[in-house]
Amino acid sequence: MTEASGAGGLRLRDVQVRFDGLVALDGVDLDVAPGQVVGVIGPNGAGKTTLFNVICGLQRPQRGTLTFEDRPLRPRPHRLTRLGIARTLQGVGLFGGLSVLDNVVTGASVTARTSVAAALFGLPRAGREERQLREAARALLDELDIAGYAHALPATLPYAVGKRVALARALVSRPRLLLLDEPAGGLSQAEVEELAGLITALPQRDGCAVLLVEHHMDLVMKVCDRVTVLDFGRVIASGQPGDIAHDPAVIEAYLGEAVTT
Repeated sequence: MTEASGAGGLRLRDVQVRFDGLVALDGVDLDVAPGQVVGVIGPNGAGKTTLFNVICGLQRPQRGTLTFEDRPLRPRPHRLTRLGIARTLQGVGLFGGLSVLDNVVTGASVTARTSVAAALFGLPRAGREERQLREAARALLDELDIAGYAHALPATLPYAVGKRVALARALVSRPRLLLLDEPAGGLSQAEVEELAGLITALPQRDGCAVLLVEHHMDLVMKVCDRVTVLDFGRVIASGQPGDIAHDPAVIEAYLGEAVTT
């Protein structure tokens, strides 16, 4: 884990989202600095998914501001990677008809500069970019120790391998902010330990900032520099993992008992 500070990164201030009178997010403040891993935890219905949807542009807040790299963030889901933001989904979410390699390539395709015409007519520039994308995808598969599955279809993959493919697809665009949505869900304890090593290494990628929503507390306490706790849409605690693990309000609302860090 790292201690990161300074300009840039993601900043939310006083973010509020309401659904027909139900307050999903109520005045939420959140910071994720470059090179940091920040966790968001809380009971079901606390607002974690809504928070991710706001950052991704799937949900507009009624109040509050978002900035990324010191600029106002007004995200559109289909343009996230152009902004330097990538997200994994709960579960796996791979394209069933594409090979593992092609699934990873799709994560970078929207950032490629090749025009549609160049790609359609097979112009040299399109071919060069396609080769570069596939080389980057192969390198990530090798880095995540799943290169042997490059030509396999998602339905044939062990679940933990599918999770790594989804991570590779998010990383291939070289995001400066990576949103991880319950990456440990469905993994064994040994697989969670391996995932912890992968997440801990992510900030070394050009100072990548990581925002992690997760229920697996061992993972949260191991990889996060800071943790924010939501309950009924409000931030009830924010701080270092050791402090959060023993916070009375957090124990009452979510943990049930103090967590060993």
